Amino acid sequence: MAQLARRFGTGPASLTEIAEQEDLPRAYLEQLVLGLRDADLVHSTRGAHGGYELARAPELIVMGEVLRALEGPIAPMICASDDPNHVTCARTGYCMVNFMWIRVRDAIAGALDSMTLADLVPRIARLGGSGLPIMPTLADPSSTVGIAATTVTAAD
Repeated sequence: MAQLARRFGTGPASLTEIAEQEDLPRAYLEQLVLGLRDADLVHSTRGAHGGYELARAPELIVMGEVLRALEGPIAPMICASDDPNHVTCARTGYCMVNFMWIRVRDAIAGALDSMTLADLVPRIARLGGSGLPIMPTLADPSSTVGIAATTVTAAD
């Protein structure tokens, strides 16, 4: 998803290219895009210049949505799933640690649901139509230079 966000607006990206850049097996990426496509997070285009691209702008894709599409409901323990249809543990009503697991789940969900794909791939790291990174200007009020520096530092 980060690679697709980085390329947003430049057309479809092939899984082969992404697999090479991310050092992942193409077959693994093929499995991932199935869930992402079912969740309407990516669209596919067939043909010689086909591939995958984001269904919405990176600013509109919440990371909790991505994780749930790939992994299912957020559930640090079976008794603390955010899926309303999950099977409850027989001990839930009197379990001493269930409250803790609910808080852990809510903290994880809150963090993921407050972050977008654009937060992971700031404007400075995205490709423009020329294939060069988009560099924000000082006059650009939406500049994310500070975010990019923070993101790069955190990744190290």
